[in-house]
Amino acid sequence: MGKYLVSLSALVFVVLPVVASAAFTNFSESVTTIEGWINSLIPLLIGIAVLVFLWGVVKYVTAGDDAEKRKAGGALMAYGILAIFVMISVWGLVNILVDTFSLDNTAPTEVPTVPDIP
Repeated sequence: MGKYLVSLSALVFVVLPVVASAAFTNFSESVTTIEGWINSLIPLLIGIAVLVFLWGVVKYVTAGDDAEKRKAGGALMAYGILAIFVMISVWGLVNILVDTFSLDNTAPTEVPTVPDIP
């Protein structure tokens, strides 16, 4: 399961710039759109982590006396809890940094340009 999740996330990060470069006309619009995609993706990833944890619980409970199946279910529960912990911790750390340094999350209205060399 872990290999597939890593492969899927790598694929998303490879394909995302290609899709983004074809769809946007200016920097501010692209940053706002990508931020919206990421904000929509985070709850989905947390939901997947919760489902992995719950699937591990189901596998553990239905394993009965089979130690190997219980071990696999326990591993899925551990992966799910670890994924939830990491995602929520990073989210909390980002919010602490934004509040501590009074960072503004709006995109700039004007992007600096490099003057032409004659």
